[in-house]
Amino acid sequence: MKQYLELVRHIRDQGVKKEDRTGTGTLSVFGYQMRFNLAEGFPLVTSKKVHLKSILHELLWFIRGDTNIRYLVENGVGIWNDWPFQSWLRETGQDSEYVMHSPEWKAKMKDFIERVKTDTDFAEQYGDLGPVYGRQWRNFEGVDQLAQLVEDIKTNPDSRRLIVSAWNPKDIPVMVKSGLPPCHSLFQFYVIDGRLSCQLYQRSADVFLGVPFNIASYAILTMMIAQVTGLKLGDFVHTFGDAHLYTNHMDQVEELLSRSTFDLPTLALNPDVDNLFDFVFEDFELLNYQSHGPISAPVAV
Repeated sequence: MKQYLELVRHIRDQGVKKEDRTGTGTLSVFGYQMRFNLAEGFPLVTSKKVHLKSILHELLWFIRGDTNIRYLVENGVGIWNDWPFQSWLRETGQDSEYVMHSPEWKAKMKDFIERVKTDTDFAEQYGDLGPVYGRQWRNFEGVDQLAQLVEDIKTNPDSRRLIVSAWNPKDIPVMVKSGLPPCHSLFQFYVIDGRLSCQLYQRSADVFLGVPFNIASYAILTMMIAQVTGLKLGDFVHTFGDAHLYTNHMDQVEELLSRSTFDLPTLALNPDVDNLFDFVFEDFELLNYQSHGPISAPVAV
């Protein structure tokens, strides 16, 4: 994963200080691109352990068209919890009582997640993020973009319109409920010589925490679509707008860059699945993943 580490190092060394929505502060660059040949291995970061279970469940959640965190928390995935939790605190006038990431805040978060799991009405009211990724992928003003994409790849692979957009200007004010309008906002597929490639445009990228998930997620999506359309694997191209390191992640960045890397693992997909919407978690198997331990860092909300 030298491409990812080169990006981290580039921002550390060349990034400019920039304020941000969260008030945390960043080192930022604008305009950067990485390319991964998916035939050479599954691009999962090895300098720190990456939680593939969370990536897979999140991707399947997107593909389902779901926007409520209940599915995720029922499967032990907490990567989206902070935003609806903070929204709930604000809506119920409790946000001033709980300092973010304090022990009291974390304890209250556990109570919130338990209610999302066990109380259907509570989950419907406070667990939904609004019309974010899954909604836009599967129902963008009535258009199922994913289904149309797969059909277009099968019937017109030379098309230059193999695009899915999560950036719906009409829905952006509603998405703010979650605090996070789509960061990975548009992706395009490309077929040549029987190989499927994908390019993602990511308008905003938390490079230390988020980008390893984004790389793996879109690599998996490309693998899934290649399988159901009968194509071989090409490249995943990751293009950034504002790529940044949060200033409270810099110690973790130094730890990451001090570590060695390992060979890329492989990801095996159940070969019997021929419909994108039929994949389930058990259809994926990670093989030969060797990594250093995880490095924790606070999420900027």
